[in-house]
Amino acid sequence: MNKQLNEIVVKATGAASSERGEVIQSLWSGYGEIVRYALTGSDDPSVVLKHVIFPSEVNHPRGWHNDLSHQRKVKSYEVEMSWYQYWAGRCDDRCRVPQCYASETIGDEHLIVLEDLDAAGFPLRRSSLDLDGVYLCLQWLANFHAAFIGEEPKGLWSTGTYWHLATRPDELAVMDDDVLRDAAPVIDSMLSHATYQTLVHGDAKLANFCFSSDSKDVAAVDFQYVGAGCGMKDVAYFLGSCLSDREHEQFETQLLDYYFSVLRCALIDQQSQIDPDALEKEWRYLFPVAQTDFYRFLVGWMPTHWKINDYNKRVAVELLERL
Repeated sequence: MNKQLNEIVVKATGAASSERGEVIQSLWSGYGEIVRYALTGSDDPSVVLKHVIFPSEVNHPRGWHNDLSHQRKVKSYEVEMSWYQYWAGRCDDRCRVPQCYASETIGDEHLIVLEDLDAAGFPLRRSSLDLDGVYLCLQWLANFHAAFIGEEPKGLWSTGTYWHLATRPDELAVMDDDVLRDAAPVIDSMLSHATYQTLVHGDAKLANFCFSSDSKDVAAVDFQYVGAGCGMKDVAYFLGSCLSDREHEQFETQLLDYYFSVLRCALIDQQSQIDPDALEKEWRYLFPVAQTDFYRFLVGWMPTHWKINDYNKRVAVELLERL
């Protein structure tokens, strides 16, 4: 298979030859790997191959392994291939994503040959961010959401994100919080029936952003859960991945203000017919709803998760009282 993979990389890139390099990352639950390939005879020094192999036996690190979970992952890789084939080319430098050189399926294996973002000028990965870094990622999200506002998610998830209610019945069933469990369908409905829908990244955590050496630019990867949704789902999830509860308290308002200012400028720039005031009013109202929706998933999936804190508990309690 290694020879065949090298041939696929060479054909996709037009290189004279390729050589398998280091494994960048193993995919979740043993579903394959992401590998760098060095190129000769090409303008690009390297590319990245995402090689998806569906295992005969799934070993989920949290114990959530069943057919529903497996089928969700299978579809997620099909969605990612569709994203790169039909949608990714519409992203410009304001919401940078890797270029896709080729994607194909061989038997039960999926192969995606992608631009190496390290070589393209985005070599940094961050485990934490200062405020400038948070602004940079919010800028990416705002431009991404503006680019796809009102789009039908053909070939993608009809509802983006990996945690939305329809895909998580097992986690909901084991939840100890009866009030939150009973309210979960209402919360989900508020988000899915929002007037203003766009494409959401669906897994916009800090680990999926790649930064330039000077930390002035950013790109995003991992589009397995891209699909339709309210943009606040991405924003709430992203902020939860990089802010403490104290930082949420202190900076949330100014960060949302910044996101909406960029979103407004992007909509104006693309001459969108969307009313930015109406969109902002609706999405600001839905921000705590999106926060509570992800909190609902965490409480059922892993009640001891580090992302559960006093702040998001209070947001959820206040929203449930209003509902």
